[in-house]
Amino acid sequence: MFVLSGFAFIAGVVTILSPCILPLLPIILSSSTAGSKRRPFGVVFGFIASFTFFTLFLTSIVKVTGLSADFLRNFAIIVLLGFGVSMLLPQTQVLLEKSFTSLSSKAPQPKRRSGFKGGVLVGISLGLIWTPCVGPILASVISLALTGSVTGTAFLITLAYSIGTGLPMLAIIFGGRQLLQRVPWLLRNTAIIKKVFGVLMILTSIGIFYNIDRSFQTYILDKFPSYGTGLTEIEDNETVRQELEKVDEQTINDENMGQPMDEFIDSEKLIAPDLILGGSWLNSDPLTISELKGKVVLVDFWTYTCINCIRTLPYVQSWQEKYSDKGLVIIGVHAPEFEFEKKSANVQKAIEDFGLTYPVMQDNDFRTWRAYDNHYWPAKYLIDKDGRIRYTHFGEGKYDESEKWIQKLLDEAGQEVNDSINNATYSISALTPELYFGYWRIDYLASPEKLVKDQVITYSSPNSLPQHHFSYEGDWKIARQHAIPGEKSKLILNYEAKNVFLVMRPLEKKATVSVSLDGATVSEKDLGDDLKDGQVIVDTDRLYSIIQSNSSGIHELTLEFPDGGVELYAFTFG
Repeated sequence: MFVLSGFAFIAGVVTILSPCILPLLPIILSSSTAGSKRRPFGVVFGFIASFTFFTLFLTSIVKVTGLSADFLRNFAIIVLLGFGVSMLLPQTQVLLEKSFTSLSSKAPQPKRRSGFKGGVLVGISLGLIWTPCVGPILASVISLALTGSVTGTAFLITLAYSIGTGLPMLAIIFGGRQLLQRVPWLLRNTAIIKKVFGVLMILTSIGIFYNIDRSFQTYILDKFPSYGTGLTEIEDNETVRQELEKVDEQTINDENMGQPMDEFIDSEKLIAPDLILGGSWLNSDPLTISELKGKVVLVDFWTYTCINCIRTLPYVQSWQEKYSDKGLVIIGVHAPEFEFEKKSANVQKAIEDFGLTYPVMQDNDFRTWRAYDNHYWPAKYLIDKDGRIRYTHFGEGKYDESEKWIQKLLDEAGQEVNDSINNATYSISALTPELYFGYWRIDYLASPEKLVKDQVITYSSPNSLPQHHFSYEGDWKIARQHAIPGEKSKLILNYEAKNVFLVMRPLEKKATVSVSLDGATVSEKDLGDDLKDGQVIVDTDRLYSIIQSNSSGIHELTLEFPDGGVELYAFTFG
């Protein structure tokens, strides 16, 4: 707890330098020109209290009150807009602050309100709209908070982060005040400077309301791609990872990936959580569940290298084509399984490759995943016109049943739907489970040597390789999510399935992998889409089709890496 709190405090201090904070700097700096000497303390106190409270309890507040997170955020924007107006028109300041702080006839005098309490209001509003580029510590706490798992440890970590952020904020405000007082020209023109900051505060508030701040961040990062990189690296170490594993008890159950599960039809009280962005919106402007009331919404959790997800995409796209003009809105929530899947360009390329035309949002921090208490790839949540979750299905299959529910909810929404249902029959032949190569989730490794993390070790194969197991031969480095083969190393797999897929990523521009099946060259009838002349050319981060057979069988697959140069993440089967 104390280790994470310490790292969280440091992360809070450095977050003031992140590109995510740039759009809010005019609001912070404006406090150096307004109010009494107590105002900066009010701003920081309000921010610390607000950010800590809303980070931990916003989801619970939304569920209990029925107010949307957007409503609270917009209210905060209005407050900041009002303070911007008051800096332009000082006569409105007393009226504004009195509206928010005068709770009785004994309220403090206007002069007093223009100090600490006025600053508290600004700080509270900042806490509601503050969206820092968080590292793994705060992201883990946010994930737990979104599922209602708020603990004393989570509170201390969030408080430490808030205090860490608040201190440089206080220094910026006081630094601005000192500059105004020590530079004669600035001191003479304080009134003008105050009005300039009032305009900036108004423009910033309007920009945040229309999400222009996100476009501004994107522009800055496009022009200065290295800006802000490395700010969260202080949290990326083994000590933090071990401590986070203790805090985050809601880990993803990998055994459930792609497995068909029973659907449920819940009570009328099951209101669909809203979507919490963790990256970019693709194929669409940003959407919210609350603004889509009156329509039927299908939320589909997926990731582009998951073969179970890939096999469901044609069905989802067909529903988009059949029902989008009848009130169905499909939203793909891309929750990445591997680090490289967080890149917007990679997701966009996958969307184009799969021919998806419906909106897709990135959930890189798993915040929407946690809000839905989801545990599966793929997972579908069907939401009715009143914003209630009425049907879910996890894994592949039951396409006809899912489509019947789409039609049922569209009918309830007043749409006449007479389309026939004729989805392809669902079947899967693989008996070998998904196999991972990184030590985070590695299993079924048959090499007799002890696995050593993040070091190059020479491994070997056993005399007899058990079914559904694999072994390394030669020099390999086993990292958290992937394995890196050395030159002339091998990977041998004993599997039972029709098709074999492998998630790979080149270390340089491209790498070559040689493939043999049952000790011989792979025959034409078994060639996967990416296997040509006995080789797979790895030139991008994606899922590669290695073997595609007409029937399922037990086989031994051998991969050779003549030059190394590739990261291996996971086998999947069909």
